[in-house]
Amino acid sequence: MKHDLIPHRNLIIGTAGHVDHGKTVLVKALTGRDTDRLAEEKERGISIDLGFAPLELSDGSVAGIVDVPGHENFVRNMLAGATGVDLALLVIAADDGVMPQTREHLAILDLLGVKRGVVAITKSDLVDQEMIDLVEDEISDLLEHTALVGSPVIPVSGVTGQGIYDLRLEIERQAAEIRVKDETLPPRLPIDRVFTLKGIGTVVTGTLWSGSINNTDQMELLPVRRPARVRALQVHDSDRQTVYAGERVAVNIAGVSKSEIARGDVLTVPGYLQPTYMLDARVTVLRDWVRPLKRGGRLRFHHGTREVLGRIYPLEVESINPG
Repeated sequence: MKHDLIPHRNLIIGTAGHVDHGKTVLVKALTGRDTDRLAEEKERGISIDLGFAPLELSDGSVAGIVDVPGHENFVRNMLAGATGVDLALLVIAADDGVMPQTREHLAILDLLGVKRGVVAITKSDLVDQEMIDLVEDEISDLLEHTALVGSPVIPVSGVTGQGIYDLRLEIERQAAEIRVKDETLPPRLPIDRVFTLKGIGTVVTGTLWSGSINNTDQMELLPVRRPARVRALQVHDSDRQTVYAGERVAVNIAGVSKSEIARGDVLTVPGYLQPTYMLDARVTVLRDWVRPLKRGGRLRFHHGTREVLGRIYPLEVESINPG
């Protein structure tokens, strides 16, 4: 597999924030696209699963926005969307301020090592300047001990368009500082969606973590170790010969049926990765967690877009305390 090695500045922007704080409305104001695609999402007025939209930048590149659900019941979906995020778009409603899922999503971004972000104070048309000032102070305190400390804060309204231009400018400034991803590594695509299209066959989507994929490559699906041949590639509904690290991609594959693939599977080159049931990890227990992690304790383990049940065994102590 040989592709050109010219680096491409591809960017994934991930929303974060409490339920009903206006993430999806804000994404639509930025991109013109409604990321709520499920009938239940339309009916309930909240995001349940991941949504995706392209954001055209002034240099001609296109950033991919991953819109995540804010409800506490769908944190696992938020985690699947947060993988591969380069820039966080933290959304906090002016009429509500910082809420539980605001803190939880911020903690997830911090643990994932997301170091760049922009904070949007949404629904700012519904309150006076004094309230916006109070929310800005609250945000400053919230970010103080995180990797996003000092992030720019922009009051906006997805309904009136207030502040949207300023928010786009700030996103552009942050995007210019993000490092180009390594396209010389083998390709690695954690899958977040799988579906079939009539006359086309099996399609998987995800954020390409590393490398590049050509539309004739031979791949391997893990952990089932099934060979899969690439038949076609798309980025934001446009056909491509090659896709690059940091892009939101759709891959039409032959040799594997939809029933054999699940969210969390990984598409890569044959022989590059080996499935395992055990790994070493550096563990951080958040300060506001309610109890220590004890030897043999059950937990939900998230990696890429995968969630599995597991157990933790500290190597030198019996338990790990909060903080």
